[in-house]
Amino acid sequence: MPFKLPALPYATDALEPHIDKMTMEIHHGKHHQAYVDNLNKAAAGTDAENLPIEDLIKNISKYPAAIRNNGGGHYNHTLYWSIMSPNGGGVPTGDLAAAINLAFGSFDDFKKKFAEAGATRFGSGWAWLTLDSSGKLQVSSTPNQDSPLMDLAEVKGKPILGMDVWEHAYYLKYQNKRPDYISAFWNVVNWDAVASNFAKVK
Repeated sequence: MPFKLPALPYATDALEPHIDKMTMEIHHGKHHQAYVDNLNKAAAGTDAENLPIEDLIKNISKYPAAIRNNGGGHYNHTLYWSIMSPNGGGVPTGDLAAAINLAFGSFDDFKKKFAEAGATRFGSGWAWLTLDSSGKLQVSSTPNQDSPLMDLAEVKGKPILGMDVWEHAYYLKYQNKRPDYISAFWNVVNWDAVASNFAKVK
């Protein structure tokens, strides 16, 4: 199959107590695996199965809903796992910190805006930190498994940080208290990985 589930870069219990082991096992091993399986089925026999996932997402308007939804799920979750770490938390430094301060005024102001984007996304979706075409950082949110990388996104950009706010990302530990999950998320953000993403898309 052309699309494959990436291995987690840490153990399923490594993000405890902020994100629990059972949620990680189900979220990665069941939900993300299902997106990969369904994407492979939907893409079979089309040009989509030969494209890197980023290229597919950038041109998603050409493809049916099954590829949009499952391709988005695969792309989004792959980024999500990569920007978390058991050694996460703290604050960004260097060029990323400077860009955040320039765009939002301060790191605390960025955190408030990002948390609000996640907390106010109605239903299922994602909150994002992206670099737009003018080279400025933007905070936005998308519904379902859409992302700012999609050519049909309302706010377009290259994602460097994504937070899943589907209920399956937090419901076992936090029930309906999405803001509590968002607060805990900051303790596992791997700012070195986010800074690496920023350097790549600049």
